[in-house]
Amino acid sequence: MRLSTLLHTTALCLSLGIGLVSTAAQAFDSAAAINDVGKTVMSLGPNGEKPQPASSVTLSEDELAKIKAMHAKAAIVMHYAGNDWSQAQIEGLKAQFEKMAIEIIATTDAGFKPDKQVSDIETVLAQKPNIIVSIPTDPVATANEYKAAAAAGVKLVFMDNVPKGFVAGKDYVSVVSADNYGNGVATAHLLAQALGGKGDVGVIFHAADFFVTKQRYDAFKKTLADNYPDIHIVAEQGIGGPDFSGDAEKAAGAMLVSHRNIKGIWAVWDVPAEGVIAAATTNGRDDLVVTNCDLGENVAINMASDGIVKGLSAQRPYDQGVTEAMLAGYGLLGKQAPAYVALPALPVTKANLADAWQQVYHKPVTDKIKKSM
Repeated sequence: MRLSTLLHTTALCLSLGIGLVSTAAQAFDSAAAINDVGKTVMSLGPNGEKPQPASSVTLSEDELAKIKAMHAKAAIVMHYAGNDWSQAQIEGLKAQFEKMAIEIIATTDAGFKPDKQVSDIETVLAQKPNIIVSIPTDPVATANEYKAAAAAGVKLVFMDNVPKGFVAGKDYVSVVSADNYGNGVATAHLLAQALGGKGDVGVIFHAADFFVTKQRYDAFKKTLADNYPDIHIVAEQGIGGPDFSGDAEKAAGAMLVSHRNIKGIWAVWDVPAEGVIAAATTNGRDDLVVTNCDLGENVAINMASDGIVKGLSAQRPYDQGVTEAMLAGYGLLGKQAPAYVALPALPVTKANLADAWQQVYHKPVTDKIKKSM
């Protein structure tokens, strides 16, 4: 810009009371935004419920004694058990049920197939459990079987998602979730921070009617659109599984070939992120930036070794499992329970990886992660 033009522009701005603001001052403060995640829960429940903290779920010594005297039986009916998140939920449930003298009579894995979960529920009901803790693979396709369970007097506690048409306090005790909207927000800020606030990116989302993964996807896209005008989503691909890593690898590979200027890719959780890592390796893209929701061992190893995973936002699955088991106790006692309980999101980078792993899984990082640090 010529000096005369610059002086004229400055004078005009000052005369209008606008002033000149530097580009750096206009840049969105990603670090501050990431720091704010976890201070409040951003998600609402499946039916728009306001979140209640896990700390509000308590059982007195007298209530625990009453539950123990019931000798109740519980079944854990998972949508999918092939990741660290699911296993941590199950571990939390087992630990708390043991404290409550509740016997776990079955733990099932539907492999993300609604028809398999329907069959699992039918099989479990034949064993006459008092409690089922579950996460529906599909809120419509599984609804009738959960209705049958409720009609049989089984106390239902859900993870993340509820069957269509179900009413808290009537059809089920409560639903427990992470702040999945907050996880989507955090991963958008983490991606933007790693990219320096600009660049073309790709998105790999969950192509299913699944409440919590939709929350992540919506929050991620909205956060980028609202705060980072120089980051552009140039490719999106949904994956349905059950081979989420393989599907994501194909999707990411296609993105990297079709859009050679892509600087980053967001993955809806850690297993799809593993597929993105594989695609980046195949295409020689060690400069790619990846963020995802959920803290699994493989993405943690990549992050610890200065790989392409630069940030993620974790759930707290062990604590979710403990809370679900306690709410099952509410159901046995007929105690009024909050309709929706949510635990805060936890942004993770290499800097806080070890501490975050301890918070998420209630144990130190694995030897494989430690060797990569």
